[in-house]
Amino acid sequence: MATFELYRRSTIGMCLTEALDEMVSNGTLSPELAIQVLVQFDKSMTEALESRVKSKVTIKDALFKKEDSQETVGRVKIVACDSKLLLQ
Repeated sequence: MATFELYRRSTIGMCLTEALDEMVSNGTLSPELAIQVLVQFDKSMTEALESRVKSKVTIKDALFKKEDSQETVGRVKIVACDSKLLLQ
């Protein structure tokens, strides 16, 4: 299962990061443990979204055009995320 750090830029991810930074600054948490917590957060968010989100859209017979060629495909799978999360 691939995980992505983009969930860290969500509201809950930013709050977690701030809390971990504060704990590292105060000396109550080591930087290594804070990184482990963030990695687990990434894994947990990916797993939760894969298993709990049931929204799906089906596209049938899609036509892809590229300059001087085109191709019709029977099935298309699109994986999307909020691009605002990637730009922050």
